Amino acid sequence: MRTKILKYFPIIVVGIIIILIFTSPLTSKKEHHFDFEKAEVISINEENLEEDAVIPDLMLGYQQIKIKILTGKYIGEEFNIKNPMSRTYNVHTKIGSKIIVSIEEQGEQVKSISVFNYKKEYVSYILVALFFLVLLIFGGMKGLKSFISLVFTGVLIIFFMIPLFFKGYSPILLTIITVAITTIVTIVMVDGLNKKTISAIAGTILGVIIAGIISYIGSNMAHLSGLTTNEAEELMYVAGIKDLKVRGLMFSAILIAALGAIMDVAMSIASSTFEIHKTNPNISFKNLMASGLNIGKDVMGTMSNTLILAFIGSSLNIIILLMAYEMPYTQLMNLDLIVTEVVQSISGSIGIILTVPITALISTYLALKANIKRSSKIGV
Repeated sequence: MRTKILKYFPIIVVGIIIILIFTSPLTSKKEHHFDFEKAEVISINEENLEEDAVIPDLMLGYQQIKIKILTGKYIGEEFNIKNPMSRTYNVHTKIGSKIIVSIEEQGEQVKSISVFNYKKEYVSYILVALFFLVLLIFGGMKGLKSFISLVFTGVLIIFFMIPLFFKGYSPILLTIITVAITTIVTIVMVDGLNKKTISAIAGTILGVIIAGIISYIGSNMAHLSGLTTNEAEELMYVAGIKDLKVRGLMFSAILIAALGAIMDVAMSIASSTFEIHKTNPNISFKNLMASGLNIGKDVMGTMSNTLILAFIGSSLNIIILLMAYEMPYTQLMNLDLIVTEVVQSISGSIGIILTVPITALISTYLALKANIKRSSKIGV
């Protein structure tokens, strides 16, 4: 029975992905004030541009361009529009440029058309295809399963977790459920269901929950609301029109961010422990546990750095600005932004470190479980 379930597990996961996408509120049609369509620049009627004095190759001013709509209800129609260009809003078009335009309607007529951005989605498609190809070439069937599990994780977050945020459910509880499901599907998809994967699953979930608890306690002690980002004002607006619990979002972000690194650590420890036991079935509990911990010491350092550097990298622009303003130390270290980054990165790193002994203990117990039972029967 278990073999049949594992055989069809990838098909089951793909089915769940499809169901989540087509039943999610995010895929239902909604009324929008603007339509975003693809267009092509067919001529430049006028240009008044000059190069920015601070940022090289950045042109400021405006263009009068003629565009042809390539998608939507106005496909094939041509329009003359103005394209203003500033430091924060800058799409420098040329003849033949593929762009995205925002079309505002009034009744059945076009009220205004503005340039939204370059057409750049193809870059994402190319990179995803390249990632899939490399994963398939070097990972084979396991690579394919890894890709499916990655897609499942993204779909679960976007089409399950976030829509339920908008329905007023607790972000903390939903994130724990999402993390648990993601961990189980990812690990079972790649390595099947066995003692090794059970150890990795248990270690991952416990490690992530510990990271979440530490971040929750730390954020409460520091009186952090999580509303320190550029999107804080928009989030509060969304919370006003939807039943969104904003205060739990920082907890969710930490758990999701830490999940990948913690899962990697847990799987490494579990695999190493079971491989050592396979090589030496008569190894003692103490020695096997010690081996798992020793391997974990090598892993935890690099993984902790990975997590901290990921958080720093995501906030690098802000850090540069803060240093440029030469803030006093006392002011700097008491900024919500800085304390939030510290809480996020350190709590995730502690979760990684504690995942090592937790997974080593569970893996050692499960690996030697048959030996323990055999010994107890002989003793009886």
